[in-house]
Amino acid sequence: MSKIPNTHGGGALTNAHGLLFEQTTSLNEALINGGYRVTDVGEVKNSRGVILGYSRSKYDFISYLEEHGVDISVNSDRLLPDDAFINMFNRTIYIIEKKYQNVAGSVDEKLQTCLYKKRQYTKLASQIGYDLEYTYVLNDWFTRSKYADVLEFVEEEGCHYFFNELPLDFLGI
Repeated sequence: MSKIPNTHGGGALTNAHGLLFEQTTSLNEALINGGYRVTDVGEVKNSRGVILGYSRSKYDFISYLEEHGVDISVNSDRLLPDDAFINMFNRTIYIIEKKYQNVAGSVDEKLQTCLYKKRQYTKLASQIGYDLEYTYVLNDWFTRSKYADVLEFVEEEGCHYFFNELPLDFLGI
């Protein structure tokens, strides 16, 4: 899941490293490497040309929901996923958040927000009759024993996590 990073980032060094990780892990590239085709409009097709779903990120995800009649205003804040896969066959939206850390910092606490974010996204997905799965793609920093409790919490709250990559079978394809 790699792609060429944007070198125009800014902010603190840890933020820059986080942006690099987010920008070099691409759902679309992973899908393409897995034998799927991703069109310019984010349609994900299998080898026979059947549309399996849609790949969207950030504002494109919000636009997709609005185009399908979702009232975004049910949430008091606007969450923008790093990536999202909308699976048309199992009617599930997969929210994918990428977190990179190489020193102790604020990302540590962001993992604890999975339940809140899952609930907010579920309010949106349910309007079009879709289920929702919320997952993190984490770098190796989070394999340290210090994160055992928070990773256990993530699982207990019905969220998911993977290290460095997202298995495509998780997306139901």
